[in-house]
Amino acid sequence: MAAGKFSCSISMASFGGMLALCLLLAGPVLAAEELLEDAALLAALRDGGHNLYFRHVGTDWSQHDQVQQAGDWRSCDATRMRQLSQQGRDDARTIGSALRRLEVPVGEVLASPYCRTVETARLMELGEVTPTIQVMNLRAADYVGGRASVIASAQALLASPPPAGNRVIVAHGNVAREATPAYPAEGEALVFAPDGEGGFKLRGRITVSDWSRLLSVAGQ
Repeated sequence: MAAGKFSCSISMASFGGMLALCLLLAGPVLAAEELLEDAALLAALRDGGHNLYFRHVGTDWSQHDQVQQAGDWRSCDATRMRQLSQQGRDDARTIGSALRRLEVPVGEVLASPYCRTVETARLMELGEVTPTIQVMNLRAADYVGGRASVIASAQALLASPPPAGNRVIVAHGNVAREATPAYPAEGEALVFAPDGEGGFKLRGRITVSDWSRLLSVAGQ
């Protein structure tokens, strides 16, 4: 066996014990029961102190990004960059409306500088939107210091408490996939709580369709 590697090839007779050992050596696993849902999640959001990481809402996948130089990502020209679909725009408005109706406090709104992420954040109407390269699309990371730099800056942002209420961050699926334990669908929110020790914990996941259920939980 090569040094530093562990083989999980096991016989059926020892399956149970060895499976547990494999999971232990693979590192910490986030148990499903650790995620808050419905009333508990809503209460946590209303208390503030969380970072809500949204992947931009639905896009038109017949369009393609053509980043040839720094700044191209800001283009809202569908012949140059992938843009939001009309359904995506409607979803962004729905999400923002739900957050306001649920009285979830938002103290800061950040977005990757891509047109589709900034537009998502603005359509939510949760406050002034500040573009930031801290959560830059990894496909353009070489223009802003490289993939490792973006991943580290995204993790540092998620580990930092919001200045007030909750912080809304609108960015990309590939950043979440590399910087966090979850990969969101378009329009999905990942709810993170800074742990006070330089890290963060995933507290919940909210898809676009989940907002109507949270409104029902709140009696709306």
